[in-house]
Formats: sequence, C-alpha cells, structure tokens
Amino acid sequence: CAAALLEKLYGLGLVSCRRSLAVCERLSAAAFCRRRLPCLLLKLRMAQNLRHAVTFVEQGHVRVGPEVVTDPALLIPRAMEDFITWVDASRLRQKVLDYNQERDDFDLAA
Repeated sequence: CAAALLEKLYGLGLVSCRRSLAVCERLSAAAFCRRRLPCLLLKLRMAQNLRHAVTFVEQGHVRVGPEVVTDPALLIPRAMEDFITWVDASRLRQKVLDYNQERDDFDLAA
C-alpha cells in the first residue's frame, strides 16, 4: 500500500521522490495548490500573474491535451504537464504567434 501511495503522489507531482513515507508526512496543502492549472501556467510563463492565469482558464483559452479546460481548480498530473497549450482558435495564441513572427499564412485567413 505504501508503494502504491508513493507512486500515486509522485505521478501527481506532489512529491519529488518515491523513497519513504516520510515525504507524505511533510505533504502540505500548498503542494496541491502548486499543481493547479493556473499555477502551472505561471511556471510555463504563459501568464504574468495568477489572476490573469485564472482568467485565461475560465475564458477557455487553455487546453490540456485535446480538452479545453474551464475549471481553474484542475490538478494536472506530471505526465500531462507537457500538454498544456493554447486553444487553436484563441486570440492569445494568435498574439503570441504574431509576436514571435511564427504565424502561418494559412492562419491569417482564419
């Protein structure tokens, strides 16, 4: 049971190692809050502050994998962290692409 618990907590990104149950004793509520989607948007530098990150999520500008997410309280596991992106039709995505001069001519018609 201990190994399964440690594996689950490691998969969620709440602990950094899977060695002993001592890390479970030090687990705090802040660790859960750091795994929420707006906090990860800050970590990925997709938002300037937490308030903007929450607004982006609530307005539907962010997707995790193929799903558009509108719940800012969503906990993101370690495996899904790489799949956080802008929605294809998002104005924010278009602005970022314009700024980086990476916008495709095909996207200009859309």
